[in-house]
This record gives sequence, C-alpha cells and structure tokens, in this order.
Amino acid sequence: MAACRGGTIAGKMALKSAKKARPDNNRTGPSPRAKPVFPIVGVGASAGGIEAFTALLKGLTDAPGMAFVFVLHQDPKHTSNLAYIVARATGMPVEVVQPGTAVRKDHVYVAPANAEVSVVSGVLHLHERGAGTPSVIDGFLRSLAQDQGSRAISVILSGSGTDGAVGTKAIKAEDGITFAQDATAKVDSMPKSAAAGGLIDFVLSPKEIADELMRIAQHDYVAGGSKGRLPEEDLLKLFALIQTKHDIDFKQYKPSTIERRIRRRMSLHRVSTLAQYLPLIRQNPAEAERLYADILIRVTGFFRDPEVFESLQKEVFPQVLRNRREDETVRVWVPGCATGEEVYSIAIALLETISGSGYSCPVHIFGTDVSELAIDRARAGTYAESIASEISPERLRRFFNPVNGGYRVSKAVRDCCIFARQNVTNDPPFSKLDLISCRNVMIYFGSTLQKQVVSIFHYALRPGGFLLLGSSETIGSFGELFEMVDRKHKIYRKKSIIGRPNVEFNMAVPEPAAERVPEEDVSGPNALFREADRILLSRFSPAGVLINDDLEVLQFRGRTSRFLEPPAGTASFNLLKMAREGLLGDLRSVIHTAKRNNAPERREGIRVSLNDHTITVNLEAIPFVTPLKERFVLVLFEEAPAKTSRRKEKEVKERLTPPMNRLRRELEATREYLQSIIEEQEAMNEELRSANEEIQSSNEELQSTNEELETAKEELQSSNEELTTLNEELENRNQELAVLNNDLVNLLASIEIPIVMLDGGLRLRRFNPAAQRLLNFIPSDLGRSINDINTKLHVDNLEALIREVIETLEVREVEVKDRAGRWQSLRIRPYKTTDNKIDGAVLALVSLDEFRRTSLPVES
Repeated sequence: MAACRGGTIAGKMALKSAKKARPDNNRTGPSPRAKPVFPIVGVGASAGGIEAFTALLKGLTDAPGMAFVFVLHQDPKHTSNLAYIVARATGMPVEVVQPGTAVRKDHVYVAPANAEVSVVSGVLHLHERGAGTPSVIDGFLRSLAQDQGSRAISVILSGSGTDGAVGTKAIKAEDGITFAQDATAKVDSMPKSAAAGGLIDFVLSPKEIADELMRIAQHDYVAGGSKGRLPEEDLLKLFALIQTKHDIDFKQYKPSTIERRIRRRMSLHRVSTLAQYLPLIRQNPAEAERLYADILIRVTGFFRDPEVFESLQKEVFPQVLRNRREDETVRVWVPGCATGEEVYSIAIALLETISGSGYSCPVHIFGTDVSELAIDRARAGTYAESIASEISPERLRRFFNPVNGGYRVSKAVRDCCIFARQNVTNDPPFSKLDLISCRNVMIYFGSTLQKQVVSIFHYALRPGGFLLLGSSETIGSFGELFEMVDRKHKIYRKKSIIGRPNVEFNMAVPEPAAERVPEEDVSGPNALFREADRILLSRFSPAGVLINDDLEVLQFRGRTSRFLEPPAGTASFNLLKMAREGLLGDLRSVIHTAKRNNAPERREGIRVSLNDHTITVNLEAIPFVTPLKERFVLVLFEEAPAKTSRRKEKEVKERLTPPMNRLRRELEATREYLQSIIEEQEAMNEELRSANEEIQSSNEELQSTNEELETAKEELQSSNEELTTLNEELENRNQELAVLNNDLVNLLASIEIPIVMLDGGLRLRRFNPAAQRLLNFIPSDLGRSINDINTKLHVDNLEALIREVIETLEVREVEVKDRAGRWQSLRIRPYKTTDNKIDGAVLALVSLDEFRRTSLPVES
C-alpha cells in the first residue's frame, strides 16, 4: 500500500509539473534548440543530500534567475518520491526530467532514478543507466560544462564516494563556478573528494551556498549581460602584476580566454569592472595566485581520447623503437602537462609497447608546466579514487597502488617521468626528442606564440621525431617542417630540411599600444596620395640599385638594363660583375669613396658601351645606416641628355682624334682606387702586427692556464672518486630507506588498531587504513591540522591533551566515544626521533566495547 501511495503521489507531482512546464501558446517561449542565457546549476548528492538540497532551496527566492538540476544517487528498482519532497521546500516549479525537456529559468528539475541525464543546447536528455554504480553526477556535470561553458555551476552536497569530482573539474575548466558543502554535510566523502583537487571556489553550508548563488546570478559574467573587451590599459597593468611574480607574459595569449577567466574571478569578488579588481589584486597577493592558477587551468585526465593512445601504440611507438640500441634512451616531452595525467598515460602506453615487443631500453618522459602547484602534484603521483573511471582495471592493477582512499602511480612508472617548471614560450627546450605531446596547449596562444612554439618543437625533435597536437590544433603555415602521419589524431613527423628555422627562446617585448605603427590605410585621401607618389617616383626618379656592404644587389629600382647586365657563367647579383663596359672603374671608385667618407659621392660624363654605340652616364653613390647599424649604399644611374648638332660635330671630331681625355680620366680613377687599396693594405698590416703581438701574449697566458687546468683536472679526478664513493653510499641508504618504508607501510596496514601520527605543529603526518576508516580521513588531509578536521570523536580539549603529552613526555590514556557511539581508549604518546628528539605525537585507538561486554555482571 505504501509503495502504491508513493507512486500515486509521484504521478500527481509529475502531472502537476508537466502542467507548469507546458508553454502558453499565446506567449513566446525559449526555443528548445537555443542555449539559455541564464545559469544552470547542477547539484549532485548522495546520502544526506536530500536534506542539504531542501535547505539550499529554502534559502532561495522563487525567482533566483537560474535553473536547477538535482542528480541524486537512487535505487533504480524503487519508486521515488523525490520530486514531492523537493517541491515542499520551494515555490519554484519542480519537474521530473523527461526526454527532450527544455530547461527554463526559475525551475527545478529532478533526475529520475533509472536513467542518466545530459544536457545539449539547453535541452535535457535521458540515457540508459550503465551496469554497476555509474558516475551519474560526473556524467551530467561534464555535459553541462560542455554545453553551457561559463554559465555552468556545480554544487556537490552530502554523499559518500567520489562521484562529482571529475564533473567539477570539467565545470572549472570551462570557467564555470563550483561549490561544495562544508562540515555541515552528514556524509562528507563527496564534497571532500571534489575539494581535494583544489578546484572548488566556495566551501559553504547550504544556506550560504544559496546566498552566494543569488548574488552571482546578478553578475554580468553569468547573467548574459554585455561583455565587451576589458580596457587594454587596465589589462596591461594586471598582466604586469602577475609577471612580477611569475615569468609569464599573458599579453601574447588569446585575449578571449584570458578575459573570460578574469571576469570569472571578478564575479566571485562582487566587482564589475577591472578598475575595481586591480586594487584587490594589489592588496591580496593570494588572489593574484588564484587568478594565475585559474588562467592556467586545463582539462586533463588519464588516457584522454583513448583512440589517440591506440594510434601511438600501433603506429608511433613501434617506429620509435625500431633499430634502437638497448642503451639508447627513448625521450618524450609533454609541455603543459598540468597535474601529470598525460605524462603517466604516455609512460604506461610506452612501457606496455616495450614489454610486449621484446625491446629493452630506458625511457625518459619530461613533463613541464608553468604552474609550480601542478608540478608538485604531478611529482607526487597521487590521485583520487575517481580515476578508476578513466583507467582499465588491468592497468589500474598493474601500474597503480591503492593508498589512503586513492591511487598512486607505481614506482616503475614514476621513475620514467621527470617533472620541472618550464615556460615553453620562453625557456630553452629539451633536445633529441622522439615524441612531443602538446595537446590543447597552443589553443591558448596567440598567432605569434603559436608560430614560435612550432619552430621550437621542430628544433627539439630528432630527425623523424613525432609531434602530437590536440584535436583543434594545427601546425599552421609550417607545412615545410612537418608531414602528416595521422590526420584524424593530429600526429605529425619532423621533416629533414636544408638549414634550420629561426628559433628564439625569449620573446621580444612587444611595442606598447600607444607606440605601435598603425596599419596601412587602404582607402581615403592618404591612399590616394601614396599612389600618386608611387607613379611620380616610377616615372621621374633615376634608375638605381640598393646594395649591401658586400656590393650584393638587394633591390633594382627603375630600368637599369642600360647600365647593368647579367654576367656570363654562374648567376650573381654582385654589382661590379653586372656593370657594363666602361662603368666598372668609376663605379668601384665612387662606391669606395662614398663608404670611406660616409657621404654621397658623384661622377659625371662616364662613357659606357651599350651594344654598338656609347652613352654618357652620371653616377652617384649615397651611403646610409639603418637603425640596426647595418650599412647600405644606394647607387643611382643617370643618362646624360642628348647633345645638340654642334656638339655632335664636336663629338665627331673628338672621336677622330686619340681619346686622350677619356683615357686620362680612367687612369686617374684607377690611380685613386689603387691608392685607396694601398692605404687599406698598410692599415691592415699594422692591425695584423698588433694582433700578432696580442696572440703571442695570449699564447703565453694559455700555456700558464693549461698548467693550472692540468692541476685542476687532477683535483677533479680525486673529487670524482670521492663523489662516486659517496653516491654508492647514498644508493645503499636509499635502498635501506625504501625497505624500511615498505616495512612501515605494510606494518601499519596490517594493524587493525587505528594509528595517527602528528608532527610538532599537530598536523597529520601519517595514518593507517584503520584510522582512515574510523576517523573518515582522506589523502588530502595529510598536512592539515588535527583541529581543522572533524574526527567525530567526542573528546574535550584534544589539542591540550596532545600538547601536554609532548611537553611532559608522559603517556596519556582517555576513554572517548566515536561517531557510532562505541567506546574507544585513546592513547597519546610522544613521537621520538632516532636522535631522541620530540617531534609530535602518536595517537592510537583501542576498542573497549568487547571488554565492557565481558566485564559487565550477569543478571541472575
């Protein structure tokens, strides 16, 4: 009867909700295929989540300006009254999700128990629920992030397990806003797992989450208001503040992504303009670090796009390993590795290929990122339990070790991976690489940075090396550097080219906005004036050539064929080789004089042979120096005007007499040129004598330095022997420490008594699985103060008891109750180091229930 009644109530609620959701034919409603312009809040919960969600709804008005989709872990075999329960807590319409439900503002949607929910273009869809315990919350939040982007909001409430952590990461990566319930959660596994990745913006109670949602809904960032470009002057100031702490210049990144994430931080701090946000950054250094982390955040995961890794294992890795010596290292670089999932995925895939193909060679995989926090997490190699949804059970068993409610990458894989902080656009790259995997990193770069990074990758790869890019990335205009190997998965191979592309490891500082040269105007009066100038210059300016310091022609200006002609034999642009007969001596002399005096030089009346007659040419050389201190010469040719008939008669007479004047002029030019050559030769001889003396002096110094180097070499050899011995000792100690650490881990795991170790600051140093189960610890609690953790133990003045033990060195024992009401004996003893120093305390819990039951008197 109860089940039937529950089903009837649920049916009535669904009918009532359907009536509320039915659009009025006389009213224009939102198109089901158009994305809503209001935020959609995805709420995930499990045990204890219904109470938390109803508390959240009670804190909202009936028109909060957003929609809510509630996904709860439910038994699909039982009829649910969830919609009825939720409807009692709010005045908003409540609907059970049906296939094709269009999301409307100020509505609450409840996911059914027997299906998974996704959202596409603002429309909710139902999918068959998978076997086992699927991550229904993660699945919905991922689709919400992909569909709504920055207007997606996630809220993780009370619940057990880790569902919601992966979806929260997806929401944060798409610039959405994330919430998690604080210590008010009845079961805090889900909120803690979501917060463990450092991707939660607010950790609050349900009532406080409601207040914050109401405020955020009015901000332009999520309300769909005007989003014009941020003021460039304020942006440059903000970038300068970040660059003072981190060697990264965001001016060369794509402005759309950067500005969206700046607006997101502004919305979290209740400011609407960048001018209001700048003082907050200056006064609060922690906010600058959070903004920096938000700008750099990227979606990552283990074996992201599995088809890509299948292609690597089938096509790329066999070619990399072919004909490789056993001692030759396979080198891979993953720039922008974030928290390391991509690096470890490639390492696992490569090790599988090596072991399955019979090869045996060392592997080095370099993971780099500009975020120090991300690199630290990558080095640790510890991840939440939620990664089990990304990795096959076989790989999870082979390459991962369960630790403290999560997984850690095995030592064999971690030994192959090297992590370091590096800016791929600024710092020198690695070299002789077999593979570079740079997926979804260049999409954040502007075109200038993209071109620079592609040329750096070509430089870093060995001949025939491979480049892997993201699905939305290409090599752009560098088709001459790489050839396509797999178009679908964006895998390229390095081409062998003549020469090497220009590679710069440090970006030049761009010109300030106020000093940039404006682009050429292609219309208007200025364009008309420039075209007129071009026509006049082409018709009336003298013919000439532009040459460099080596007399090579860089540009021909006007018609120069009457003065120059291509030389016979090997093609050459040397000006002296191209000069026509009669022009060579004067041309060489005038250029030399102009360069020596650094002033224009002119010659007139030069007779030049042209086919079967001669012409008179005036010659002028004008030297100049560019801002880059490069010297060039502009050589101008001017043909003398035609002579009158009287002059022609005189010319005939001169032609009949021996050409003494012309020969005299050529001789004078040759004499001047030879004199200049003699002067240069004498100056050069003097410089050579001086250089010879300096070389002799340097030779004596080098002999002395060589003797010192021989002595230093002997000292270095001795030091090397000492270092070798010391290295062997350190290796032995490391092996001993590894054995001791393994013994300690196995000992703690085998002891059923909960044990907790604290350091001198009362922060968690280590705990065993029994303590984790009893006190509800998670791996991210390591390093936190015992006072900041709700251990569920009913004990007064725990901190005072621990400090008393540390100060008096006396063991204390008190009886306490745990969260299940069982009595436990809490024993606190000081933590002593091997050199007998006190560095914290050790807590142990012994159950007293069985002892109390056996010691109670039996009633007659």
